[in-house]
Amino acid sequence: MTAGNERALARVNVGAVRRNCGHLRALLTGGADLCAVVKADAYGHGQAACARAALEGGAAWLGVATAEEAAALREAEGNARILVMGALTGADARTALVAGADVVAWNEALVDELGDLAGGADRPVRVHVKLDTGMGRLGTKVADRARAVADRVVADDRLELAGLMTHFATADELGDDHFPAQLSAFRAFVDRMRHSHPHVVVHAANSAAVYREPASHFDMVRCGIAVYGLDPFQEDPAERGLEPVLALESYVADVKRFEPGETAGYGRRWRAEAETWVAVVPIGYGDGVRRGLSNNADVLVRGRRRPLVGTVSMDNITIDLGAETDVEPGDRVVLIGDQDGERLLCEEAADRLGTINYEVTCGLTQRVRRLHEDR
Repeated sequence: MTAGNERALARVNVGAVRRNCGHLRALLTGGADLCAVVKADAYGHGQAACARAALEGGAAWLGVATAEEAAALREAEGNARILVMGALTGADARTALVAGADVVAWNEALVDELGDLAGGADRPVRVHVKLDTGMGRLGTKVADRARAVADRVVADDRLELAGLMTHFATADELGDDHFPAQLSAFRAFVDRMRHSHPHVVVHAANSAAVYREPASHFDMVRCGIAVYGLDPFQEDPAERGLEPVLALESYVADVKRFEPGETAGYGRRWRAEAETWVAVVPIGYGDGVRRGLSNNADVLVRGRRRPLVGTVSMDNITIDLGAETDVEPGDRVVLIGDQDGERLLCEEAADRLGTINYEVTCGLTQRVRRLHEDR
Protein backbone atom coordinates (compact mmCIF):
# COMPACT_ATOMS: atom_id res chain seq x y z
CA MET A 1 0.00 0.00 0.00
CA THR A 2 1.23 3.53 -0.82
CA ALA A 3 -0.61 6.09 1.27
CA GLY A 4 -1.04 9.51 -0.30
CA ASN A 5 -0.60 8.40 -3.91
CA GLU A 6 -3.16 7.88 -6.67
CA ARG A 7 -2.88 5.45 -9.53
CA ALA A 8 -3.90 7.97 -12.21
CA LEU A 9 -4.40 11.62 -11.34
CA ALA A 10 -4.71 14.70 -13.56
CA ARG A 11 -4.03 17.89 -11.66
CA VAL A 12 -5.87 20.72 -13.41
CA ASN A 13 -4.80 24.22 -12.41
CA VAL A 14 -7.84 26.44 -12.93
CA GLY A 15 -5.75 29.43 -11.91
CA ALA A 16 -3.70 28.88 -15.06
CA VAL A 17 -6.91 28.74 -17.11
CA ARG A 18 -7.89 32.10 -15.67
CA ARG A 19 -4.49 33.63 -16.40
CA ASN A 20 -4.33 32.18 -19.91
CA CYS A 21 -7.69 33.77 -20.70
CA GLY A 22 -6.47 37.10 -19.37
CA HIS A 23 -3.35 36.82 -21.50
CA LEU A 24 -5.36 35.99 -24.62
CA ARG A 25 -7.74 38.89 -24.03
CA ALA A 26 -4.75 41.24 -23.85
CA LEU A 27 -3.72 40.12 -27.35
CA LEU A 28 -7.07 40.90 -28.96
CA THR A 29 -7.56 43.94 -31.15
CA GLY A 30 -10.54 46.16 -31.81
CA GLY A 31 -12.40 45.24 -28.65
CA ALA A 32 -12.89 41.62 -29.71
CA ASP A 33 -14.44 39.22 -27.19
CA LEU A 34 -12.97 35.89 -26.15
CA CYS A 35 -15.00 32.71 -26.56
CA ALA A 36 -13.39 29.95 -24.50
CA VAL A 37 -14.02 26.61 -26.20
CA VAL A 38 -14.84 23.99 -23.57
CA LYS A 39 -16.02 21.15 -25.80
CA ALA A 40 -14.95 17.54 -25.21
CA ASP A 41 -14.97 18.09 -21.43
CA ALA A 42 -12.75 21.14 -21.88
CA TYR A 43 -10.27 19.16 -23.98
CA GLY A 44 -10.07 16.57 -21.22
CA HIS A 45 -9.57 19.07 -18.39
CA GLY A 46 -13.11 19.12 -16.92
CA GLN A 47 -15.81 21.32 -18.45
CA ALA A 48 -17.55 22.90 -15.47
CA ALA A 49 -14.45 23.96 -13.54
CA CYS A 50 -12.60 25.23 -16.61
CA ALA A 51 -15.62 27.12 -17.93
CA ARG A 52 -15.99 28.93 -14.62
CA ALA A 53 -12.29 29.83 -14.56
CA ALA A 54 -12.41 31.01 -18.18
CA LEU A 55 -15.31 33.34 -17.41
CA GLU A 56 -13.45 34.65 -14.38
CA GLY A 57 -10.46 35.25 -16.66
CA GLY A 58 -12.49 37.45 -18.98
CA ALA A 59 -14.08 35.10 -21.50
CA ALA A 60 -17.40 36.53 -22.65
CA TRP A 61 -18.63 33.37 -24.40
CA LEU A 62 -18.29 29.61 -24.01
CA GLY A 63 -18.11 27.36 -27.07
CA VAL A 64 -19.15 23.71 -27.30
CA ALA A 65 -19.67 21.18 -30.07
CA THR A 66 -22.83 19.39 -28.93
CA ALA A 67 -26.23 20.20 -27.52
CA GLU A 68 -25.63 17.93 -24.54
CA GLU A 69 -22.49 19.89 -23.70
CA ALA A 70 -24.53 23.09 -23.83
CA ALA A 71 -27.18 21.68 -21.51
CA ALA A 72 -24.57 20.61 -18.94
CA LEU A 73 -22.87 23.97 -19.22
CA ARG A 74 -26.11 25.86 -18.70
CA GLU A 75 -26.73 23.91 -15.52
CA ALA A 76 -23.27 24.82 -14.24
CA GLU A 77 -23.12 28.42 -15.50
CA GLY A 78 -26.64 29.79 -15.61
CA ASN A 79 -25.97 33.16 -17.25
CA ALA A 80 -23.15 32.35 -19.67
CA ARG A 81 -23.43 33.03 -23.38
CA ILE A 82 -23.08 29.62 -25.05
CA LEU A 83 -22.45 28.83 -28.70
CA VAL A 84 -23.07 25.30 -30.03
CA MET A 85 -20.81 25.01 -33.06
CA GLY A 86 -21.56 21.45 -34.22
CA ALA A 87 -24.18 19.78 -36.36
CA LEU A 88 -27.61 19.27 -34.79
CA THR A 89 -30.31 16.68 -35.27
CA GLY A 90 -33.85 17.76 -34.50
CA ALA A 91 -33.55 16.37 -30.97
CA ASP A 92 -30.16 18.07 -30.55
CA ALA A 93 -31.55 21.41 -31.70
CA ARG A 94 -34.39 21.15 -29.20
CA THR A 95 -31.89 20.46 -26.40
CA ALA A 96 -29.73 23.41 -27.46
CA LEU A 97 -32.71 25.76 -27.57
CA VAL A 98 -33.92 24.67 -24.13
CA ALA A 99 -30.41 25.44 -22.89
CA GLY A 100 -30.70 28.94 -24.34
CA ALA A 101 -27.64 28.46 -26.53
CA ASP A 102 -26.82 30.13 -29.82
CA VAL A 103 -26.65 27.68 -32.72
CA VAL A 104 -25.01 27.51 -36.16
CA ALA A 105 -26.80 27.09 -39.52
CA TRP A 106 -25.62 26.88 -43.13
CA ASN A 107 -28.71 25.88 -45.13
CA GLU A 108 -32.32 26.96 -45.41
CA ALA A 109 -33.75 23.62 -44.28
CA LEU A 110 -31.97 23.87 -40.95
CA VAL A 111 -33.14 27.46 -40.54
CA ASP A 112 -36.74 26.41 -41.14
CA GLU A 113 -36.43 23.58 -38.64
CA LEU A 114 -35.01 25.94 -36.02
CA GLY A 115 -37.92 28.30 -36.59
CA ASP A 116 -40.44 25.50 -36.13
CA LEU A 117 -38.72 24.32 -32.96
CA ALA A 118 -38.65 27.85 -31.57
CA GLY A 119 -42.44 27.89 -31.55
CA GLY A 120 -43.68 30.16 -28.78
CA ALA A 121 -40.31 30.63 -27.11
CA ASP A 122 -39.83 33.71 -24.96
CA ARG A 123 -37.09 35.04 -27.21
CA PRO A 124 -35.93 34.42 -30.76
CA VAL A 125 -33.41 31.67 -31.41
CA ARG A 126 -30.00 33.23 -32.05
CA VAL A 127 -28.44 31.82 -35.21
CA HIS A 128 -24.86 32.14 -36.52
CA VAL A 129 -24.50 31.56 -40.27
CA LYS A 130 -21.37 29.66 -41.30
CA LEU A 131 -19.47 30.20 -44.53
CA ASP A 132 -17.00 27.46 -45.45
CA THR A 133 -14.04 29.42 -46.80
CA GLY A 134 -11.76 26.41 -47.08
CA MET A 135 -12.01 24.10 -44.09
CA GLY A 136 -14.15 21.73 -46.15
CA ARG A 137 -16.43 20.69 -43.32
CA LEU A 138 -19.63 22.33 -42.05
CA GLY A 139 -20.82 25.51 -43.75
CA THR A 140 -21.88 26.47 -47.23
CA LYS A 141 -19.01 27.10 -49.64
CA VAL A 142 -20.86 29.75 -51.66
CA ALA A 143 -21.05 33.28 -50.26
CA ASP A 144 -24.34 34.02 -52.05
CA ARG A 145 -25.86 30.91 -50.51
CA ALA A 146 -24.68 32.01 -47.06
CA ARG A 147 -26.30 35.40 -47.64
CA ALA A 148 -29.53 33.63 -48.62
CA VAL A 149 -29.40 31.59 -45.42
CA ALA A 150 -28.92 34.78 -43.43
CA ASP A 151 -31.87 36.39 -45.22
CA ARG A 152 -33.99 33.35 -44.34
CA VAL A 153 -33.09 33.82 -40.67
CA VAL A 154 -33.96 37.53 -40.77
CA ALA A 155 -37.31 36.81 -42.42
CA ASP A 156 -38.43 34.55 -39.56
CA ASP A 157 -39.61 36.46 -36.48
CA ARG A 158 -38.87 33.41 -34.36
CA LEU A 159 -35.16 33.69 -35.21
CA GLU A 160 -32.42 36.30 -34.84
CA LEU A 161 -29.33 36.64 -37.01
CA ALA A 162 -26.73 36.74 -34.26
CA GLY A 163 -23.45 35.97 -35.99
CA LEU A 164 -21.37 35.23 -39.07
CA MET A 165 -18.51 32.77 -38.86
CA THR A 166 -15.93 30.64 -40.60
CA HIS A 167 -13.22 28.21 -39.51
CA PHE A 168 -9.54 28.30 -40.51
CA ALA A 169 -7.88 25.10 -41.68
CA THR A 170 -4.19 26.08 -41.58
CA ALA A 171 -3.79 28.97 -39.15
CA ASP A 172 -1.16 26.91 -37.30
CA GLU A 173 0.94 26.42 -40.45
CA LEU A 174 2.98 29.60 -40.49
CA GLY A 175 3.72 30.99 -43.94
CA ASP A 176 1.11 28.99 -45.85
CA ASP A 177 -1.10 30.73 -48.42
CA HIS A 178 -4.41 29.03 -47.59
CA PHE A 179 -4.96 30.92 -44.33
CA PRO A 180 -4.71 34.40 -45.91
CA ALA A 181 -6.96 33.25 -48.76
CA GLN A 182 -9.60 32.10 -46.28
CA LEU A 183 -9.34 35.34 -44.35
CA SER A 184 -9.70 37.40 -47.53
CA ALA A 185 -12.77 35.45 -48.65
CA PHE A 186 -14.41 35.78 -45.26
CA ARG A 187 -13.64 39.50 -45.00
CA ALA A 188 -15.26 40.12 -48.40
CA PHE A 189 -18.36 38.24 -47.23
CA VAL A 190 -18.48 40.14 -43.95
CA ASP A 191 -17.96 43.55 -45.55
CA ARG A 192 -20.99 43.03 -47.75
CA MET A 193 -23.15 41.65 -44.92
CA ARG A 194 -22.31 44.39 -42.43
CA HIS A 195 -24.08 47.02 -44.53
CA SER A 196 -27.45 45.43 -43.84
CA HIS A 197 -26.62 43.66 -40.55
CA PRO A 198 -24.25 45.93 -38.61
CA HIS A 199 -24.84 44.31 -35.22
CA VAL A 200 -23.99 40.68 -35.98
CA VAL A 201 -21.07 39.11 -34.11
CA VAL A 202 -18.35 38.19 -36.60
CA HIS A 203 -15.91 35.46 -35.58
CA ALA A 204 -13.28 33.30 -37.27
CA ALA A 205 -10.02 33.06 -35.31
CA ASN A 206 -8.90 30.02 -33.38
CA SER A 207 -5.94 30.01 -30.98
CA ALA A 208 -3.33 29.96 -33.73
CA ALA A 209 -4.99 32.77 -35.69
CA VAL A 210 -5.09 34.97 -32.58
CA TYR A 211 -1.29 34.91 -32.51
CA ARG A 212 -0.74 34.86 -36.24
CA GLU A 213 -2.98 37.61 -37.59
CA PRO A 214 -4.73 40.40 -35.63
CA ALA A 215 -6.91 41.12 -38.68
CA SER A 216 -8.64 37.79 -38.00
CA HIS A 217 -9.91 38.86 -34.58
CA PHE A 218 -13.09 40.61 -35.83
CA ASP A 219 -15.70 40.83 -33.02
CA MET A 220 -14.82 37.58 -31.26
CA VAL A 221 -12.22 34.82 -31.27
CA ARG A 222 -12.78 31.16 -30.40
CA CYS A 223 -9.82 29.84 -28.41
CA GLY A 224 -9.57 26.26 -27.30
CA ILE A 225 -6.09 24.87 -26.83
CA ALA A 226 -4.44 28.13 -25.72
CA VAL A 227 -6.93 28.40 -22.86
CA TYR A 228 -5.40 25.20 -21.48
CA GLY A 229 -1.81 26.35 -21.92
CA LEU A 230 -1.21 24.20 -24.99
CA ASP A 231 0.77 25.81 -27.78
CA PRO A 232 -1.20 26.18 -31.03
CA PHE A 233 2.00 25.75 -33.03
CA GLN A 234 3.10 22.63 -31.09
CA GLU A 235 6.10 24.40 -29.57
CA ASP A 236 6.90 25.55 -26.03
CA PRO A 237 3.77 27.30 -24.67
CA ALA A 238 5.90 29.52 -22.44
CA GLU A 239 7.22 31.25 -25.55
CA ARG A 240 3.69 32.53 -26.17
CA GLY A 241 2.98 33.47 -22.58
CA LEU A 242 0.85 30.40 -21.85
CA GLU A 243 0.84 28.24 -18.73
CA PRO A 244 0.17 24.50 -19.11
CA VAL A 245 -2.92 23.65 -17.09
CA LEU A 246 -2.74 19.86 -16.75
CA ALA A 247 -0.27 17.55 -15.03
CA LEU A 248 -0.61 13.75 -15.18
CA GLU A 249 0.71 11.69 -12.29
CA SER A 250 0.96 8.14 -10.99
CA TYR A 251 3.33 6.39 -8.56
CA VAL A 252 5.92 3.64 -8.37
CA ALA A 253 4.13 0.42 -7.43
CA ASP A 254 7.20 -1.85 -7.47
CA VAL A 255 10.96 -1.79 -8.11
CA LYS A 256 12.81 -4.93 -9.22
CA ARG A 257 16.27 -5.95 -10.33
CA PHE A 258 16.72 -7.03 -13.96
CA GLU A 259 19.59 -9.15 -15.20
CA PRO A 260 20.98 -8.78 -18.74
CA GLY A 261 18.54 -10.24 -21.27
CA GLU A 262 15.46 -10.09 -19.06
CA THR A 263 12.43 -8.46 -20.67
CA ALA A 264 9.51 -6.27 -19.60
CA GLY A 265 6.01 -6.08 -21.03
CA TYR A 266 3.89 -7.74 -23.70
CA GLY A 267 5.77 -8.99 -26.73
CA ARG A 268 9.14 -8.69 -24.92
CA ARG A 269 9.88 -5.54 -26.93
CA TRP A 270 12.52 -4.35 -24.48
CA ARG A 271 15.28 -6.32 -22.84
CA ALA A 272 17.89 -5.22 -20.35
CA GLU A 273 21.30 -4.81 -21.94
CA ALA A 274 23.02 -4.80 -18.54
CA GLU A 275 22.05 -5.12 -14.89
CA THR A 276 19.47 -2.48 -14.10
CA TRP A 277 16.50 -1.60 -11.92
CA VAL A 278 13.00 -1.37 -13.38
CA ALA A 279 9.99 0.33 -11.80
CA VAL A 280 6.39 -0.63 -12.47
CA VAL A 281 3.94 2.28 -12.68
CA PRO A 282 0.21 1.40 -12.54
CA ILE A 283 -1.08 3.52 -15.43
CA GLY A 284 -1.58 2.58 -19.06
CA TYR A 285 -3.59 2.97 -22.22
CA GLY A 286 -6.77 2.30 -20.25
CA ASP A 287 -6.06 5.73 -18.79
CA GLY A 288 -4.98 7.36 -22.04
CA VAL A 289 -1.23 6.70 -22.01
CA ARG A 290 -0.98 5.75 -25.65
CA ARG A 291 0.57 2.45 -26.71
CA GLY A 292 2.61 4.41 -29.26
CA LEU A 293 4.76 5.60 -26.35
CA SER A 294 6.17 2.10 -25.89
CA ASN A 295 9.96 2.48 -25.74
CA ASN A 296 9.29 6.07 -26.80
CA ALA A 297 8.78 8.36 -23.79
CA ASP A 298 10.26 9.67 -20.57
CA VAL A 299 8.66 10.12 -17.17
CA LEU A 300 9.89 12.04 -14.14
CA VAL A 301 10.78 10.38 -10.84
CA ARG A 302 12.64 12.28 -8.13
CA GLY A 303 13.18 15.12 -10.58
CA ARG A 304 14.96 13.03 -13.20
CA ARG A 305 13.87 11.79 -16.60
CA ARG A 306 13.53 8.01 -16.76
CA PRO A 307 12.84 6.17 -20.04
CA LEU A 308 9.61 4.27 -20.48
CA VAL A 309 10.66 0.77 -21.57
CA GLY A 310 8.63 -2.09 -22.93
CA THR A 311 5.09 -2.08 -24.25
CA VAL A 312 2.51 0.20 -22.68
CA SER A 313 -0.23 -2.10 -21.42
CA MET A 314 -3.77 -1.26 -20.40
CA ASP A 315 -2.92 -0.80 -16.73
CA ASN A 316 0.86 -0.58 -16.35
CA ILE A 317 4.07 0.82 -17.76
CA THR A 318 7.65 0.02 -16.87
CA ILE A 319 10.55 2.46 -16.60
CA ASP A 320 14.31 1.89 -16.55
CA LEU A 321 15.98 3.35 -13.46
CA GLY A 322 19.58 2.40 -14.25
CA ALA A 323 22.17 0.29 -12.48
CA GLU A 324 21.97 2.24 -9.23
CA THR A 325 18.82 3.92 -7.99
CA ASP A 326 17.28 5.57 -4.97
CA VAL A 327 13.74 5.19 -6.34
CA GLU A 328 11.38 3.36 -4.02
CA PRO A 329 7.79 2.11 -4.16
CA GLY A 330 5.48 5.00 -3.44
CA ASP A 331 7.57 7.64 -5.23
CA ARG A 332 5.51 10.04 -7.31
CA VAL A 333 5.75 9.68 -11.11
CA VAL A 334 5.01 12.59 -13.45
CA LEU A 335 4.06 11.77 -17.03
CA ILE A 336 3.06 15.35 -17.95
CA GLY A 337 4.10 18.32 -15.85
CA ASP A 338 6.91 19.56 -13.61
CA GLN A 339 8.97 17.93 -10.92
CA ASP A 340 11.94 19.50 -9.12
CA GLY A 341 12.79 21.85 -11.98
CA GLU A 342 12.43 19.30 -14.78
CA ARG A 343 9.34 19.22 -17.00
CA LEU A 344 7.54 17.13 -19.58
CA LEU A 345 5.16 18.97 -21.90
CA CYS A 346 2.14 17.62 -23.78
CA GLU A 347 3.92 18.91 -26.86
CA GLU A 348 6.77 16.43 -26.30
CA ALA A 349 4.38 13.50 -25.94
CA ALA A 350 2.53 14.63 -29.06
CA ASP A 351 5.75 14.92 -31.04
CA ARG A 352 6.78 11.38 -30.07
CA LEU A 353 3.34 10.12 -31.12
CA GLY A 354 3.22 12.13 -34.34
CA THR A 355 0.07 13.92 -33.28
CA ILE A 356 -1.05 17.20 -31.67
CA ASN A 357 -0.91 18.26 -28.04
CA TYR A 358 -4.64 18.39 -27.44
CA GLU A 359 -5.20 14.85 -28.66
CA VAL A 360 -3.02 13.88 -25.69
CA THR A 361 -5.29 15.63 -23.17
CA CYS A 362 -8.54 14.65 -24.92
CA GLY A 363 -7.37 11.05 -24.80
CA LEU A 364 -7.27 10.84 -21.01
CA THR A 365 -10.06 8.51 -19.94
CA GLN A 366 -12.54 8.70 -17.12
CA ARG A 367 -10.34 6.36 -15.08
CA VAL A 368 -8.09 9.35 -14.52
CA ARG A 369 -9.40 11.49 -11.68
CA ARG A 370 -9.36 15.21 -12.39
CA LEU A 371 -8.31 17.23 -9.37
CA HIS A 372 -9.09 20.92 -9.92
CA GLU A 373 -6.70 23.19 -8.04
CA ASP A 374 -6.44 26.99 -7.99
CA ARG A 375 -2.80 27.94 -7.97
